[in-house]
Amino acid sequence: MPSQNHPKLRVAAVQAAPVFLDIDGTVEKTIQLMKQAASDGVRLIAFPETWIPGYPWWIWLTAPAIGMQFVQRYSDNSLVVGSKEFERIAQAARELEIWVSIGFSERAGGSLYIAQALFDDEGRLVKARRKLKPTHVERTVFGEGDGSDLAVMETPIGNVGMLACWEHLQPLSKYAMYAQNEQIHIAAWPSFSLYRGGAYALGAEVNNAVSQVYAAEGQCFVVAPCATVSKQMHDMLCTDDLQRQLLLQGGGFARIYGPDGSPLGRPIPENEEGIVVADIDLGVISLAKAAADPAGHYARPDVTRLLLNKTPGDRVVSHVPRGMVEVLPETNPDVDPASAN
Repeated sequence: MPSQNHPKLRVAAVQAAPVFLDIDGTVEKTIQLMKQAASDGVRLIAFPETWIPGYPWWIWLTAPAIGMQFVQRYSDNSLVVGSKEFERIAQAARELEIWVSIGFSERAGGSLYIAQALFDDEGRLVKARRKLKPTHVERTVFGEGDGSDLAVMETPIGNVGMLACWEHLQPLSKYAMYAQNEQIHIAAWPSFSLYRGGAYALGAEVNNAVSQVYAAEGQCFVVAPCATVSKQMHDMLCTDDLQRQLLLQGGGFARIYGPDGSPLGRPIPENEEGIVVADIDLGVISLAKAAADPAGHYARPDVTRLLLNKTPGDRVVSHVPRGMVEVLPETNPDVDPASAN
């Protein structure tokens, strides 16, 4: 009997600042980083949480009324699934023959969502998903995902899943991912530069540990991109000494971990931009699984089990009475309905 084929590939985690509140500029920077990775033989590159158009740091720095000055600009520069900007990333993936996981603020109708999209190396959208529950003050900006967003996709490079930020502190959500035999996990994070010295749980030590534990707990490779706060972003957002103390420049801590929790690749100093690169072999996952597979031989379903409801949370369900004809709304020609969530 032939042995199972285990993909080997080079992966990259981005550590950089977006062109803040500028969708076109950030898409262009995205493509440049994709080109850099592809030239180094990378087959999968992952970008941070809300990379496009950047993380809305003002929600942690000031009153909602003051932060309203950024709301329209943030919405206008958020990414629509299937739009021309979305297609630019897909086209670059196709031309460079590289897999891409990108974090973005998704605009759908009048609402925003913390989202991630995975494109294959032919530029096809494999999955677009939303963060299930925005964290703390993120709820003033973003809506919620649903059970269909806890998904692991079977692909030629392995079983790939994605979560954002403190979704990695949700034990049941993590278990739902492990149970789908996840092999490569994208853990997207914003910069770890908020409330430093005042809120340890928001810092790099805890959150990199969360990514590392995810790798060891789920016996999978974890690619953890992390954004930075640029001087331009800092100058725009921080207008007094208190705000400059609450949010620091830098804060980049991109990492890659193996299925035993071991760190892979060479970290970049937190104030620098670049990509962390590592070569991975999915064959070694079986060595980690032999010790403890949380959804397999190491589980006790007679004691604890998880109920996962993957029904999409559609906001509106149309009902057309018999004998009546439904009048469909006009569609946006820039959006491909087949590629939407």
